[in-house]
Amino acid sequence: MKFVKMHGAGNDFVVIDGAKEQISEEQLPAIARHACDRNLGIGGDGIIVVLPSRVANFHMRMFNPDGSEAEMCGNGIRCFAKYLYDRKMHTDVIMSVETLGGIKTLKLNASGGKVQTVRVDMGEPKLLRSEIPMKGAAEDRVIAEPLKVSGKKIEITCVSMGNPHCVTFVDHVDEFPVEKLGPDVENHSSFPQRTNVEFIEVLNQNEIKMRVWERGAGETLACGTGACASAVASMLNDKVQRKVTVHLRGGDLFIEWLGDNKVFMTGPADEVFDGKVNSAEFKKWISED
Repeated sequence: MKFVKMHGAGNDFVVIDGAKEQISEEQLPAIARHACDRNLGIGGDGIIVVLPSRVANFHMRMFNPDGSEAEMCGNGIRCFAKYLYDRKMHTDVIMSVETLGGIKTLKLNASGGKVQTVRVDMGEPKLLRSEIPMKGAAEDRVIAEPLKVSGKKIEITCVSMGNPHCVTFVDHVDEFPVEKLGPDVENHSSFPQRTNVEFIEVLNQNEIKMRVWERGAGETLACGTGACASAVASMLNDKVQRKVTVHLRGGDLFIEWLGDNKVFMTGPADEVFDGKVNSAEFKKWISED
């Protein structure tokens, strides 16, 4: 199996051309579990599979290290776009991508035939409890709502960017015990599909600092949909303006929530190396079940 290792703001992925590799649907979860293993595999926060689409230019599927499939991945979709454009599989700087979270429109910023940054139309944030999804009154919004977890109460604001996010504000995010609270919130009974969890320190009206516990992956250096959800949550709580820079451990993302209710995310995409998993090892991966 041939692959390319890429990252967006430190959120790293194993990118696979699904059409060329002819991987079956049933094999993808096992491939994700093995490929993402940082000791015995390639290492990554997920695998991204490039596929043809009947409704957009291309179809992106993304699988977490635990083998679960994600609806959308903001950092991953920028890597996806760079993979295609840099290989001249797509030559227009505008690209449409089919995801489980809907069709996304991307604008590629390229130099010398290589993508440097990508601006993604992430669509409208979903704010109703039923849309996140979260248990409780379906038509309610979840803004600064108390949640009892790990024996303490925290205030949460929940947003869906095609996948669920639970945002809480903290004073000093660098020292916050994300690895302890993150999994408890992710698996809280309030979230029937589990949730991503963002911990936010507001620096000023134009900047926030974020750490993220990703559903099915643990703490990662960045999360694109999480940055969007965190910016929206910060705006809903009147903590920032409508355009904000999100500082993540792996880099910065610029998020805009504009008057048409759409969220736009701009950030980098980088290619690190390419390689090939040998056939004997690959057979082990796909025969594990």
